[in-house]
Amino acid sequence: MWLKWMICSMFLMLMALPVTSSANQPTGTNNVAATKCKGCFCPGNPCQLCRLPPHTDDPIPENEPETCRVIREAVPPASFQPGENEYFANLDKATIQCIRSGDVIPNTRRVPGYPGRVYCKPGLPASGAH
Repeated sequence: MWLKWMICSMFLMLMALPVTSSANQPTGTNNVAATKCKGCFCPGNPCQLCRLPPHTDDPIPENEPETCRVIREAVPPASFQPGENEYFANLDKATIQCIRSGDVIPNTRRVPGYPGRVYCKPGLPASGAH
């Protein structure tokens, strides 16, 4: 019985070890995780995602993609929360605008730095075609 308890406690300590070691690092020192990050939901917004629907808390980047600008013009930023009727109406309008020149990406993992449930990934700029 004692041996079983020792094995279980060793297993639990090994499982908790990576969690405590990364949690003890000061903010901003996890560069290894940032360099290993793949996809659009990475630090620095590599895909220039814009939140759907636009929210009043979202800063407008200097190099905002055309798709995001068009969405913001069609659906003015608001502070509606998910579950409110206005939120869903704005989400529908913003999604339609995004589909015209981008891709709709759900944020199912709730990645830090990306508080929205849905984002638009702007497409490549059209080369002379409208």
